[in-house]
Amino acid sequence: MTRKILVIGAGKSTSYLIDYLLSKAQSEKLQLIIGDLRPDLLPDTFTSHPACQTLKLDIFNDEDRKAAIATADIVVSMVPAHFHIILAKDCLALGKHLVTASYVSDELKALDKEVKEKGLVFMNEIGLDPGIDHMSAMQVLDSIREKGGKVLLFESFTGGLVAPESDNNLWNYKFTWNPRNVVVAGQGGTAKFLQEGTYKYIPYHKLFRRTEFLNVEGYGKFEAYANRDSLKYREVYGLDNALTLYRGTIRKIGFSKAWNIFVQLGMTDDSYTIENSKGMSYRSFVNLFLPYSPTDSVELKMRHYLKIDQDDIMWEKLMELDLFDRNKKITLSNASPAQILQEILENSWTLREEDKDMIVMYHKFGYELNGKKEQIDAHMVVTGKDRIYTAMAKTVGLPVAIATLLILNRKINTPGVQIPITPAVYQPILEELKSHGILFKEQHTPYLGYNPDFVAS
Repeated sequence: MTRKILVIGAGKSTSYLIDYLLSKAQSEKLQLIIGDLRPDLLPDTFTSHPACQTLKLDIFNDEDRKAAIATADIVVSMVPAHFHIILAKDCLALGKHLVTASYVSDELKALDKEVKEKGLVFMNEIGLDPGIDHMSAMQVLDSIREKGGKVLLFESFTGGLVAPESDNNLWNYKFTWNPRNVVVAGQGGTAKFLQEGTYKYIPYHKLFRRTEFLNVEGYGKFEAYANRDSLKYREVYGLDNALTLYRGTIRKIGFSKAWNIFVQLGMTDDSYTIENSKGMSYRSFVNLFLPYSPTDSVELKMRHYLKIDQDDIMWEKLMELDLFDRNKKITLSNASPAQILQEILENSWTLREEDKDMIVMYHKFGYELNGKKEQIDAHMVVTGKDRIYTAMAKTVGLPVAIATLLILNRKINTPGVQIPITPAVYQPILEELKSHGILFKEQHTPYLGYNPDFVAS
């Protein structure tokens, strides 16, 4: 009997997800239904496959949405995170399993009791970050605890970057994911984490000047800025007694210092709109944030205001974005500064057809075992093929696809609204990811904590 998988939303992160499920269609007796607002934009390789059916689907059309979900055995939601709840309520009412790559919202968590009562699996946070980060971290943390070790330190960093062979701008960065998330990153609350038993806080206006550094074998040095709330992982990962708990976002060295210019100017602000934004030149947009001067040029005001020398690489980075161009115009009406900055950056940082992206994930585990302090460093690097088959799509889509099939085959069968932190879930997924080149290299290193003079005994 054919099992039907409904994938709702066929955006940037679904190329590998759909490929994987179609590759298993014959052996696993699968029928894949892709529901999207623009199914006509799907590549022929998908639409011509005998096991693939496409459907024009507007998730706000209650009748069409429920009819589509009713025909499926399991639903994969790849729509923006705040829309998952609409699909989740339908899946609950119609008795269908659900898989998403997004964080569990409070609304979704509230459905847990009913989901369990119906024996359904609602698997979330099963992409890259969140997803592979959870699974790879829990695998090592569980192995340390099984030996009787006590975890002292856990740090985790992830970055969606441009691969070295496609790294051809001064920012060493291109958009590999939703550009809006990059522009407003770090907003909405102070970054909170724990270092050596002390709570640490970084307000948004200081976030990009408080960076950590890490070396990735074969790829060099990177920097990382703190994620908004590392502390929420304390209970999830069982790290109530850990002295250090820090999660961050990876960038190439120098990015954060340059990005901080936009933060200090106010260009990343998304809380108000600029009424006459449409048709405004890039130069005029920059000038909005600078003091008035009857004599000084925009460039001179900018350098003076931010104390940037003309021969500073920071200045070259700003010039590279055409920020002072009189002829380049903003096309957005009544846009916020953040939306305008995003449009400007997309003109410079969009992946070209042949560009390759790169995912870097890095974990540090410090622990005490038999009276001795030790550390494991683990890193994963995945490089994309091109603008469609990106490393981001691979590392988000494959865990989603593998989990979907495991749920269908009842290999994952514990009901409830959940994330992939139990061995029954993470072990088979991590094992299969290895065959796709998604794997971690581990090395044992001396445990230093944050005291460089400390020598492990």
